[in-house]
Amino acid sequence: MEIPNLNLISEPIPESIPEPVPESISEPVPETIPEPSVSDPIPTPKSISETNSGPSNRNRFHKIEASRIDSDQNVIFSIITQHTFPVYYHPSLYQKNSILWSKPIPLGWYFGPQWERIHGRNWPRALCDNWLRTDRFLRNFAHELPICPCTLEHALHDKGRFLPDPDCDRDSNPTCLQHRGAIHCVRSGQPTVQGSEQQCCYDRNSYLMLSYDQMWGSRPRRNHNIGQIPWNEANKVPTLSSWFHDVRPYYSCCMWQDEQAVGCETFRFERRPSQDCIAYQSPGVAGVFGDPHIVTFDGLQYTFNGMGEFVLLRGNNGRERIDVQGRFEQVARNIHGPVMATQLTSIAARGNTSTIIEVRLRPREAQWRYRLDVFADQRRIYFDRQSLKFQHFHGVTVYTPTYILNQSEVVIMFSSGVGVEVVENNGFMTARVYTPWSFINKTRGLFGNWSWDMQDDLVTPGGAIITPNINNFQNVHEQFGLQWMLSDREVENIGQALFTREFGRTSSYFANASFIPNFVREPANFLPPNRSQDVIRAEELCGESYQCRYDFGMSLSREMAHFTKNYHASVINIQTVNEKRVVSCGILETPRFGRKSNFLFTPGARVSFECNEGFFLIGDSRRICMENGQWDVPEHGYTECLRGVFYSRRTAWIAIGIVIAVIIPLLLCIVCGVYCLRKRKRKEDPDWRLPLPSRSGSRATLRKGDDSEFDDTTIKKTLRYDATYRTNEPLEGKPNIQFEPKKMDLDEEDITSSEGGEYSARVARDIEYKNLADHKQLGRRSQRGVGGLQQAGLFSGEEEEDDDDPKGYPPPPPPMSQQQQQQQQQQRSMQPESPTQTYGAYSPTFSDIDQVSSFATEDNSPLNQRRPQNGNLSPMPNTSRSYYTGEQGQTQPLVQNVGLPNRMDSRSTEV
Repeated sequence: MEIPNLNLISEPIPESIPEPVPESISEPVPETIPEPSVSDPIPTPKSISETNSGPSNRNRFHKIEASRIDSDQNVIFSIITQHTFPVYYHPSLYQKNSILWSKPIPLGWYFGPQWERIHGRNWPRALCDNWLRTDRFLRNFAHELPICPCTLEHALHDKGRFLPDPDCDRDSNPTCLQHRGAIHCVRSGQPTVQGSEQQCCYDRNSYLMLSYDQMWGSRPRRNHNIGQIPWNEANKVPTLSSWFHDVRPYYSCCMWQDEQAVGCETFRFERRPSQDCIAYQSPGVAGVFGDPHIVTFDGLQYTFNGMGEFVLLRGNNGRERIDVQGRFEQVARNIHGPVMATQLTSIAARGNTSTIIEVRLRPREAQWRYRLDVFADQRRIYFDRQSLKFQHFHGVTVYTPTYILNQSEVVIMFSSGVGVEVVENNGFMTARVYTPWSFINKTRGLFGNWSWDMQDDLVTPGGAIITPNINNFQNVHEQFGLQWMLSDREVENIGQALFTREFGRTSSYFANASFIPNFVREPANFLPPNRSQDVIRAEELCGESYQCRYDFGMSLSREMAHFTKNYHASVINIQTVNEKRVVSCGILETPRFGRKSNFLFTPGARVSFECNEGFFLIGDSRRICMENGQWDVPEHGYTECLRGVFYSRRTAWIAIGIVIAVIIPLLLCIVCGVYCLRKRKRKEDPDWRLPLPSRSGSRATLRKGDDSEFDDTTIKKTLRYDATYRTNEPLEGKPNIQFEPKKMDLDEEDITSSEGGEYSARVARDIEYKNLADHKQLGRRSQRGVGGLQQAGLFSGEEEEDDDDPKGYPPPPPPMSQQQQQQQQQQRSMQPESPTQTYGAYSPTFSDIDQVSSFATEDNSPLNQRRPQNGNLSPMPNTSRSYYTGEQGQTQPLVQNVGLPNRMDSRSTEV
């Protein structure tokens, strides 16, 4: 495991250390020490370095720096006991001391067991949940942040708003431990009004990485790493506030948990989401270089060889102001004598009330260590150590690229978003200014009016517009350039010179309004004929660049011509890149529990979705970025990844919904159709009734009454007799005989019907028997004589007449004699008592035909209790176990028709 390298730049901390105060929700509480006197002199860099090393002031200026950590080993450790700011301040300006005591920000390798005892085994989730609850009560800061560029190329050319991120810098720290897959990250150079910071990371395709796609994407921060004045308040402490509110939660929510954990997704999508680059606007670029040659924001190119200090850019958008000034000095002599041309030697800039920054070209004999001198409020600052590469002052940030060791490139960033880049090569200097869109039509000076129109670029302080002459720059020099010359006093619409004065050299020392340079553009026109070789050489070196040819013809310096050509190409290339509009389709979120095939968002990009194991993909599996900058409309819905259980449940509900959506309208149509049919029939026939089907096959008819005639409106059940149906049509070869109509329907009083009626609560009133022709035995009850039935009262001895049935019934058995009745009673006394006699209930097992009939007792028989007395049948005592049809002892086999209705009328059916 890689151990953090702690660089201790201080003496030991005194023993009387106050009790550490945790940074609960906001920030640690500072602890002050005796403050220096207001009358103390303002310290110089040298005096400060001596003070830091002095034994009597060991506790006043000390600092502990913690290097970055190895995130693969889950190591984060940061201690800040005091922050030494690069800007030197007087005690009268800042009375409070900057010493801050706080608990360290520990990580799992050391405090893991303690957190496990407090929060349980899932302590990362507990820490993340606590932070989420706290962070939701804080203000929203995303709307204040600058928008990230879509591509790395645009990010590198936006020097006014973004600077390299030390945690992921392709030049100094390409590991990018917290942004795997990124090659370079940038962050905002100046904090917003509330102190927040933007971060933009780019992958190997040079496209912006978003937190909606992966946990390694760009993450905005609530607190800027440099803090904010006053640095001892909540959310304004340098480094510590950023670690507490942004870095530490990232570890507890994402680094120590799964990427698709609830805490990490809440961190990525809700609390620290990336912003897309749809609304990004590239800054305008203007530059000055060479003899000097100027390229305005609108692309106008002209040459102005004035001598003195001039206004390059003066802008005011109502909220922010910016002043950029340049100093032009005469070019050194060549072999032919003085050179009537000038070159850029110094740049001074200020924004609103920020610190004045000046970048000055050092003399050639003094460039052995540093190429440029940088002044902050008229004091030199240096960038030769790694900890001093980025220095922050009031309203401005100054840094040099990490790969620059000789201080030959300096970038100045103002809070307004304006950036100034100064580059030096071999004694020749160039300056490029990057301006955001808020200064459109708000700029004046030698860089012109930024309005995308070259015709109004050259505007004098009085508002007059000058038309340049491409081949002769005399009118530009006299009517426009000299009008923007500076002096040490304030001039309306021009301002005051911001340069640092050394050795008594004021602006008038450098100014020379009577200096007359060469106004001719081409060397072939201003060089004498005997120097034709110089003209040919200029054309060979420079090609199509007239600036390069001009500089070589004037100075005869190959190096100057080369760097003029290089600087000119750089400005043109940056302008071309920034004018290129990148079309972005915006954020396309990765579905939860799923993944994307790629993270592209430019036109033509095709993104496919997949779900994790155990999940089912819902919606479109592929999306395409269209040319108009929008994702195609999903045909099957937006993409989701559902668990198997939820997928089955959703499918079931969809099926139910489809069934309901189909069946309910169908039922409504049927009801409406029936209603319309009924209404129409009723209109034709008021007595018409809708025919209804029989609800039961055992129901005889819906018609009431004993009318023998057919009713067409009556719904009847048609009986089937051996698959032969009567059609009332005459048969071939048979006489046409009209038979009397006979209803074949079952009576509505059928005892097998479950629809109620007269016989619904009664048993059958009649049991009929019919002799069989073959005399075969049909059961034990058929062996008994008829006398038992007569004695039991099942036959009255009289035969009913049946008009409808030509067969009729067999004659009843003869009545029993008195002697036979006495014998029957003796036999009954010898038999045990039947259960039906005891309980008075009918049972098929103990029927009246058995040894002891239940009908022997007329009062207790359910047949006699529930059946009304009918004249056709009368109960008869059972005097014999046999049934007689003739003389005694001769048996006749019978059939018992149990459960069939009585022959009450002609409508009864014979079985």
